[in-house]
Amino acid sequence: MQLLWFYVAIVLAISDIIHSNLVWNIVKDFYVIFMGGLLKSSLDSIFETWIVHELLEAFFHFIVVSIVFFSFNIGFLAGLIHFMVDVSHSLAIRHMDWIPHRSLHFVVESLFFMALFGL
Repeated sequence: MQLLWFYVAIVLAISDIIHSNLVWNIVKDFYVIFMGGLLKSSLDSIFETWIVHELLEAFFHFIVVSIVFFSFNIGFLAGLIHFMVDVSHSLAIRHMDWIPHRSLHFVVESLFFMALFGL
């Protein structure tokens, strides 16, 4: 348990990089059609479409982290904190460069898991 918080934060950061590369480099055309066409026409607003995008990303992180740590609980918490950080900083800070974005995620997610596993 001593460094579990660190390992979870590292796996979550790697999962986020994998997700970004997967979505924007490999399945970009499908994702644009899926999000921009199918979901947007099914939902009432762009805000709802964005929330669905963030929920799908959180689900991706849930799956990856759950597989790596063999724990649905850790996977759920990782997806949840990632979702909360993404939504919070997207609402409060309109644009962040890549390094500050990654740093913000890593710091907040590390602190969350430090507090959780330190109890």
